[in-house]
Amino acid sequence: MEITLTYYLMLSAFLLCAGLLIVLIKKNAVFVLLGIELMLNAANLNLVAFSKFDPSLDGQIFAIFSVVVAAAEAAIALAILLNIYKTYKSSDLDDLDTLNY
Repeated sequence: MEITLTYYLMLSAFLLCAGLLIVLIKKNAVFVLLGIELMLNAANLNLVAFSKFDPSLDGQIFAIFSVVVAAAEAAIALAILLNIYKTYKSSDLDDLDTLNY
């Protein structure tokens, strides 16, 4: 059985929907970050799958660049989350109703 582009696209769509569902349902900031990472991985899977089936595309290079950007985004988001936890003593997003400086 040959794995076609359709299987990759279906897996990517599932990852995207799962990530979006996590972002919309969860109230904990760590889980929201996890959902965003799942959506970025879905986009990376699309890039690599299209690159596999059309060698003239440079999808793998874009996917590597996207992984680097996602790692930087995760580091910055976790730093912001640590500051929020230090201020509010909670990582629940519903507790963030005021701005302090």
